[in-house]
Amino acid sequence: MADWQISLETALSYSPDHISAYALIVEEGTKLAAQIRRGEVPGIDDDDHAAKYELADQLISAAGLDWYEVSNWSRTPEQACKHNLAYWRGDDWWGIGPGAHSHMGGVRWWNVKHPTAYANRLGSGASPAAGRETLDAGTREVERIMLEARLGTGLQVDALDKVGRHAVAGLIADGLVEPAAAFQGRLVLTLKGRLLADAVVRRILPD
Repeated sequence: MADWQISLETALSYSPDHISAYALIVEEGTKLAAQIRRGEVPGIDDDDHAAKYELADQLISAAGLDWYEVSNWSRTPEQACKHNLAYWRGDDWWGIGPGAHSHMGGVRWWNVKHPTAYANRLGSGASPAAGRETLDAGTREVERIMLEARLGTGLQVDALDKVGRHAVAGLIADGLVEPAAAFQGRLVLTLKGRLLADAVVRRILPD
């Protein structure tokens, strides 16, 4: 924790206008995943992650930056990362490079991961795409709720189905969403809600 605090304070000493602080996700097939499996490196501790997130939010907020997405803070709304906001708002984007993902008009595809395979496909005039999927209306709605719920601007309560709207009172009672925002028709996560964002989303998703 002391090392994490030093990292945060050092970053903030440069007076940045934006900071991202993402929790570590161990991906299968990586060296780190193998090291954890063999016991060479300790696994992820959720309580440790939560404590470090709380410290990050405390120090970053004190430095004058506001959270606009669970893992992102900016000094002003104009300095929020437009690139990432495009993902969270379900916009279209074209990813270039090995392993890059793209989304256009409800179709999502991803490129082969290995740089050599990517280069070989381009060199031969073939598509570098490794796979694709067309998102149906139900999937797009679920993803919209999942992503918009993570934003500081929140999620429009009226856009939820009956189950989701009825869940809001319980979320307020559990301290997971801001009461004032909810009464104004928007679901905005509290600090506790940000730590449990996935659980909040599960409670408001359509049956």
